[in-house]
Formats: sequence, structure tokens, C-alpha cells
Amino acid sequence: MMDVMDHILIVDDDRDIRDLLSEYLQKQGYRTSLAADGRAMRAVLSRSEPALIVLDLMLPGEDGLTLCREVRAHSDIPIIMLTARGEEVDRIVGLEMGADDYLSKPFSPRELVARIKSILRRTRALPSNLKPDRVKLLRFAGWALDVATRNLRSPEGVSIALSGTDFKLLRIFLDHPNRVLTRDQLIDMTQSRDAGPFDRSIDLQVSRLRRRLNDNPKEPSIIKTSRGEGYVLAAEVVSENA
Repeated sequence: MMDVMDHILIVDDDRDIRDLLSEYLQKQGYRTSLAADGRAMRAVLSRSEPALIVLDLMLPGEDGLTLCREVRAHSDIPIIMLTARGEEVDRIVGLEMGADDYLSKPFSPRELVARIKSILRRTRALPSNLKPDRVKLLRFAGWALDVATRNLRSPEGVSIALSGTDFKLLRIFLDHPNRVLTRDQLIDMTQSRDAGPFDRSIDLQVSRLRRRLNDNPKEPSIIKTSRGEGYVLAAEVVSENA
């Protein structure tokens, strides 16, 4: 059963779409807030923290990619990007900016709800060894991950906020250093097998995490590819207790 009325923020400049989605989501047991642009979105976020944001790519003024990047800089609230354009490049850019999923218009409200449920289920299903009460800080290859805040700090001291998906994948690698993890194992640990056909490939998630770590995709030194098998975190991991 769903917890007490999960709060979904819908950001779309089309009033008809906002109202349609809001009505449908409310019938499915969600509480909704609506925003037509970035300014209205910030007003909602200043008052409360939604469980998930449904964010349109094409907005007046600041576009969805800009707003997605802004949210991701200080929060790991899951984000589903909406767009009338279905080109692969738009999807990839949205995911690189930190979106958790991507849905092209036109779509059915039922499909959106399926994705919302899948993302919320994944973000709330952290295995016990990923919970923040075990360790405070994880150090590897000059990087440091604050487990409680999910903040990643580079060797130069630059702070990077991770999405829920980025954090979970990085934690899995850090919990299994110098061990090859197959794609199937990573999918099982990050998404669970009931995640459905909407989830992007594990390769794209690894690629995005490498970008966060400034790991050269052609010759990665931190997350290496094991040909025909999967990926391995090639670094010593040192944990510091809380």
C-alpha cells in the first residue's frame, strides 16, 4: 500500500495537461501541486518537498533541463521529464542532467503512474547495507561520499549532489570494490526485476556516473569495463563511521 498520499509536483505550461494529470493522479491516491513555470515550481518547493516532480522540457523562460539541473544541485527528489519531442538526444541530455526517467508526449496517464510507482518503489527500497546509519563517509580514488547527505566531493573539494539513482549505483560499487558486477546483477540491485520495461539501460546509468566522477569514458580508471562481463570499481574504499 502507498504511504500517506505521496505528493507529486506537476510542472507544465499547458493548463489542460496539468489539470488532466492532477485529476488522474488524485484518483490514484496522490496529492498534487501544479506549476506553470520555474518561478511557480520554486514557490512550491519552498513550502514543501514533493515525493516526485513531473517536469516538462519545453517551458517558457527557463526550460525543463535548466530547472532539472537546478533541482539536482541541491536535492535528490526523483524527476520524470516530459517532452513533445522524442529524439534520443533529448532523452539522453535529460538523463545526464539528473532526471530519473523520460516520457515523450503524447502518453497515457496510466503509463505515467506506472513510472511514478516504479521510481518511488526503487528510491525507497534501499538494501540495508545502503542505509546511512552504517557509515558516515566513504573515500575512494581521492573522492569522498557523504552517505547521510548523498553529497559527493571531488579530489579538488568540489561538491556534487547525486540523484537517487546515481547514489544507489555508486553505493553498490563502493560496497563491492575490485569485484566484477555483471549487468544483470547491477539491474537486480539498483532497480529490481519488477522495475518494468521503461527503465533505461544500466550502461547509460554507468556512463552518467562516470561523468560525475570525471572518469574518462574511453579509458576509465575508476569504474572500468570488464569485457563481456560487466563493470568493476577499480579502487580501494575506506569507510569512516558516523
